[in-house]
Amino acid sequence: EETFGSSLLDVIQSGVENPDSGVGIYAPDAEAYTVFADLFDPIIEDYHGGFKKTDKHPPKDFGDVDTLGNLDPANEFIVSTRVRCGRSLEGYPFNPCLTEAQYKEMEEKVSSTLSGLEGELKGTFYPLTGMSKEVQQKLIDDHFLFKEGDRFLQAANACRFWPTGRGI
Repeated sequence: EETFGSSLLDVIQSGVENPDSGVGIYAPDAEAYTVFADLFDPIIEDYHGGFKKTDKHPPKDFGDVDTLGNLDPANEFIVSTRVRCGRSLEGYPFNPCLTEAQYKEMEEKVSSTLSGLEGELKGTFYPLTGMSKEVQQKLIDDHFLFKEGDRFLQAANACRFWPTGRGI
């Protein structure tokens, strides 16, 4: 067991319930990658085609950002952009071990932070709790909103308290 109380069973639960799973394990929190490194490391290396724990991601290279022009000056190709923020905040476990109160607390932190963005970074945060069917359908039609997690995520307890604490 580790800091957030997760165990080896939390890590392998989805694979136990779904033997046909491609990977079969989920990290319930960041610490799991260290505590259960003997299990995670070879699976991660295999999944990522030989990328070892000692390997480093190459440095980012966007070129000279000061010379980047408008990529679509005639507005013919770029319809929209989006920023995806996954729920991995320091001091919290991952989905399988989050309490309902933690989901709510994290949603408040993320939504209040996003509401402070201005200019071209400004957007709209839609909490899933209380979302109208019309807004939900519009977000599905626009390919922003997806249905609740699949059986693999459900077996890993990644969908508990749905839709509490979730938003788009």
